[in-house]
Amino acid sequence: MTKTHKTKHIHDVPPFDLRTPSRCNNPFVFASPHSGRYYSKRFTELSNLSELTLRGSEDAYVDELFGSVTSFGSPFLVANYPRSYVDLNREPMELDPKMFSDLLPSSSNTKSDRVAVGLGTIPRVVSFDQDIYAKKLKYFEEKSRLDDIYTPYHKQLQALLLNAKAKYGWATLIDCHSMPSLKLQPDTSISKKLFGAPPSHGFDCDIILGDRYSGSCSIHLTNILERLFRDLGYSVARNDPYAGGYCTSFYGRPKIGIHAIQIEVNRKLYLNESTVTKRASATKKLSNDISSIMAELTGLDLSNVRPLAAE
Repeated sequence: MTKTHKTKHIHDVPPFDLRTPSRCNNPFVFASPHSGRYYSKRFTELSNLSELTLRGSEDAYVDELFGSVTSFGSPFLVANYPRSYVDLNREPMELDPKMFSDLLPSSSNTKSDRVAVGLGTIPRVVSFDQDIYAKKLKYFEEKSRLDDIYTPYHKQLQALLLNAKAKYGWATLIDCHSMPSLKLQPDTSISKKLFGAPPSHGFDCDIILGDRYSGSCSIHLTNILERLFRDLGYSVARNDPYAGGYCTSFYGRPKIGIHAIQIEVNRKLYLNESTVTKRASATKKLSNDISSIMAELTGLDLSNVRPLAAE
């Protein structure tokens, strides 16, 4: 079952779909903050780029790759608006003052590394070097992206995690993403600014698990996920170069029984990256493998998993 969240103002599509199982029977909450693909007429008219170019930062079809999780008893929160319009995996006010003709609120974080390369909550660029907008925006007009989309998404995500924790004693966010293949990665200077150093091997891997260096999720759960992917033949890296974004670091609180881990799927496994189209047979295989992995993960004996909350 899919529930939509109603919104007002300039946004004619709900900020997210909440895909719910007929009965929730495990403490896992899945989310896909970057697979939204509703490119409104207003956005494309504001933009300096084609829709295909804008889609370069989209986690294309990740919601479909993980779509089976509701059949295993887990809710799945899926963004409708694209990452290039509003990035739900950023701080609430991570904004670039160079983008706007008016002043930003004093609460804005204008100094982060992500803002510096144009990847704030309202992004300035896609693919690290292509300006989205032909001219400066007015913040007082664009703040509705935060009010109508960002805030409702995070309120819903927080509610799902708190409900799971209240029911099971612990909860885990599985934040679902995709990453460009090695040939489409940013240059070394940008990588160093974003990731601290050029990645040693992660871009070549099929799967990257980000748990903030074991800070956002029990290492036992990360171990289980790595084993499940490796058992099906996928190469796996941890935290290199993606250790998890805002959602992972903000919601992952293992000491109070809420865990969060980010899964990055290499787009080369299922996507024609230049056209942002699925490769049918490859997508089907990957979807089936992810379904198998998530079925096993969500079916874990809770008596064995429950101690994760006490680590």
